[in-house]
Amino acid sequence: MEELKSLNRRGFIKTAAGLSAAVTLGTLPFSSFAGSKKIKLTILHTNDVHSRIEPFPMDGGRYQGLAGVARRSTLIKKVRAEEDHVLLLDAGDMFQGTPYFNLFGGKLELDLMTKLGYDAGTFGNHEFDNGLNGLIKYLDHAKFPFLTANYDFTGTVLEGKTQDYTIFKKGGVKIGVFGLGVDIEGLVDPNNFKGMKYLDPILVANRVVKELKEKHKCDLVICLSHLGYQYESEKVSDLVLASKTSDIDLIIGGHTHTFLKEPTFVTNLKGTKTAVNQVGFAGINLGRVDIIFEPSTGKKNMLASTYEINNSIEASQLV
Repeated sequence: MEELKSLNRRGFIKTAAGLSAAVTLGTLPFSSFAGSKKIKLTILHTNDVHSRIEPFPMDGGRYQGLAGVARRSTLIKKVRAEEDHVLLLDAGDMFQGTPYFNLFGGKLELDLMTKLGYDAGTFGNHEFDNGLNGLIKYLDHAKFPFLTANYDFTGTVLEGKTQDYTIFKKGGVKIGVFGLGVDIEGLVDPNNFKGMKYLDPILVANRVVKELKEKHKCDLVICLSHLGYQYESEKVSDLVLASKTSDIDLIIGGHTHTFLKEPTFVTNLKGTKTAVNQVGFAGINLGRVDIIFEPSTGKKNMLASTYEINNSIEASQLV
């Protein structure tokens, strides 16, 4: 991690180094990895970017000078150059928040995410701000899948345009990724999601995870969640989801704009730990989770870091 720290003399990288050595997510049979060396998977993630294409203006505001897609591109390229197995994921609310969405209706955000090489994303409530027709208008500009397991789009223009889950294979490790969205009733004009059915996220998660583990034999399961980190009410949050499911290794969250210094570890129904992470909003931070697979023991260990996107990072050319 020392070479990454050199990117910023002010230490913009917050590394939870001591965390992962002690955190074991579970054990795996790794029958196909006998005699293999350790395998490292690097997961980069964002949430609630909200059309923040350029850095915040230097206007004296709390976040002045932070964020910016071109800077994020620089960091992503550096990590990909240093690591063999990288996934880039987003937990929803790509849209709404700056005039870019009002002008281009989401096309620019999807074009840029494609240029950055996102591997998968999920929908947040603001993806519905222009209705289902507005969303489908530019959806093909995303050259990566949107995962929406608890949104049933049957009979709408989005039918068949999203997936419950997708599976990646990195270094011989099989990674199942699925997506869950927040109940948008009361958050979005009812006309903007007419015909869509919202399904119970816990019931859906348990069904999908079982399929990923038993049918597809996934070694790691990741949930892209726009449910929100935590609520005072009984509303389903990421912490509730983690406690009422099993076999989810990592929940990458969004919606509540929660700045976590390090992941929260929740005891799941199996008695093992599920990690929950979220990195604020507006692309101010890029989250990083490294998972080390040990074929000889079947263990999965985690190391988590957060990169602040500030003016010490040189902007990359995106075209």
